[in-house]
Amino acid sequence: MFCNNCGSTLQPDSKVCPQCGSPVVGGSSMQATTPRAPMLPAQSRLARHLRTLGVLWIVVGALWLIPSAALMILGRNSRFMMHSGPFWGPFFGGSFMFGLGSIFLIVAAAGICVGWGLIEYQPWARIVAIVLGIFALARPPLGTLLGIYTLWVLLARGADAEFERMARRS
Repeated sequence: MFCNNCGSTLQPDSKVCPQCGSPVVGGSSMQATTPRAPMLPAQSRLARHLRTLGVLWIVVGALWLIPSAALMILGRNSRFMMHSGPFWGPFFGGSFMFGLGSIFLIVAAAGICVGWGLIEYQPWARIVAIVLGIFALARPPLGTLLGIYTLWVLLARGADAEFERMARRS
């Protein structure tokens, strides 16, 4: 039998891996010759939710790209659509829409980067995700749910030390 975390050989009655210290699920009840019940290290709460959280941040970031592109295109082409009114109306409207689209683009890039950072266990990703999670609370309903989930996963007791260990390991 082998550890699924580090690949070292395990004794049939092992409860933890002697090399990496990962707990082994069902270690005492498994036989060395039983191929149908592999020994899996027990995953912590943070490890179980981190990949899902990263994927959600990437999806939300990608969704922010849609209004960003639309506003930037409309803002750039507004002088062709707005012919009437004072001079400052078309100029300000186009600049405003393009600027708002640029802000949305920054939000999209931040979401995609933080999602990638969480999946790859980058040391900076936890703090950035917490900050973005706090800002996401103000965007109901999906942003609020993502913010709550982010804070629930990353602010749990011991999550900071565990995330640091995971970041060092990868």
